[in-house]
Amino acid sequence: MFLHHHNLAQMSGNSSPSITLRPFRLSDAPDMMLWAGDDQVTRTLRWKTLTSIEEALTFIEEVCIPHPWRRSICIDDRSIGFVSIFQGSGEDRCKADIGYALAVKYWGQGITTKAVKIALSDVFIDLPDVVRLQAYVNVDNLASKKVLEKSGFMKEGLLRKYSYIKGNIKDSLVYSFLSTDAIPGNS
Repeated sequence: MFLHHHNLAQMSGNSSPSITLRPFRLSDAPDMMLWAGDDQVTRTLRWKTLTSIEEALTFIEEVCIPHPWRRSICIDDRSIGFVSIFQGSGEDRCKADIGYALAVKYWGQGITTKAVKIALSDVFIDLPDVVRLQAYVNVDNLASKKVLEKSGFMKEGLLRKYSYIKGNIKDSLVYSFLSTDAIPGNS
């Protein structure tokens, strides 16, 4: 299992706050409820909003912990969101999809961008077959588009009526980051 534990504050010389990515633990359940139990956070995710600590524990145990590359975004080791990488299989092992979410109280502070940059610094080492990381974003999700653009992803195009999320079919934008691309601010 991959146990990279980067501290972006140390990587960038910044003293605040300490943003890290680490594997999920069962003890994250109460903190997870603060974001995974919030409809504002989960409205763009395929999974439903969690409604209890028991659901959070089950989700961590059955989904997060066994996932090959799902990390908790942490401040001072407390879970405030996640970044997941879903690698393709067989002949599609060369590509992977990225997804992420963050607690509402931390929106607009650049934390998700920092977390995605940390993920980019690890994923091509942890998953050496991956040469292309891609993201699909609802055209209305301005914040997510900014995260990807600030993290060095290239917008490739519009996919009409592409995503089915929470009962609605939406247009999506596709972005990519290649293993040979430079991570902005980290080069």
